[in-house]
Amino acid sequence: MAEVLAFRVPAGSAHTLLVWGLEPAPGLEHSLFSVFSKFGLLYSVRAHKNAAVAGPGYYAIIKFYSDRDASRAQRACNGQRLFQKSPLKVCVCTKQKGLQQQVLALNSNKCQELANHYLGFNGWSSRIITLQNVSGFDDENGDLGKTLQKRSVKYLGAVEVTLPNHGVRTRGVGLSEAEIENGEDPLEFVTATRRVQKLAVGKALSSAFQKILLVVLENGKVAVEYNHTQEEPTDSLTEEELKGLVQVNELPLEQFDLEEELFSDLSFDDEFPSWEMPSN
Repeated sequence: MAEVLAFRVPAGSAHTLLVWGLEPAPGLEHSLFSVFSKFGLLYSVRAHKNAAVAGPGYYAIIKFYSDRDASRAQRACNGQRLFQKSPLKVCVCTKQKGLQQQVLALNSNKCQELANHYLGFNGWSSRIITLQNVSGFDDENGDLGKTLQKRSVKYLGAVEVTLPNHGVRTRGVGLSEAEIENGEDPLEFVTATRRVQKLAVGKALSSAFQKILLVVLENGKVAVEYNHTQEEPTDSLTEEELKGLVQVNELPLEQFDLEEELFSDLSFDDEFPSWEMPSN
């Protein structure tokens, strides 16, 4: 049976493994990553100290993108010693307290990891269509000194993602904004501007990936489908029309403030900071 993967934070218990019986050791999360990443791409690995009533030791939450990969890992690793003296217990999570109802978009780095894993580094490309300064200064006729001391910078970016082997081309738009505490400091202004530009492009890239669905077949081959449910009104515009609307400020910018992933999605994962997977 084929499995469909979207560029969103994995949701549902079938993606998540609970590992317990872990012995304290330096680099525990790295050891877990080394073992479980052999079965497929991981979204996150988090190790936590047991509650007092459970006795000494650690447990871990491991989240895969693929249900199939998680199932294979569970069957292969349950009851095995792996990297420690005593055997581990591994099960698929059946209950997750406080599971986040809204499924969030992956951030741009995670989107690229997922695309590289299933499509290959040369299986996709992206380009910036436009990156426009849409900062609005409401106090143009007010006190100039106040405006210079504190203002905001806002950018809107549009990015196109192309999958040449599948004949798929998508476009995304992203908005980012930051306040500048001291508008008279040119270094602060330049730094904030570059940061906002990068975030706007990243959100646009993530938005473009939301319109792509990966269909993973049992033999490992990958097909691609266009996700029509994520279409935006701007998708029907030509590049020139999109740039023109941005320049004359006729776009409702709020719709492009993409809500990306929050890394705290399970209530029992809040005790220790998470360890994110290294980018390829």
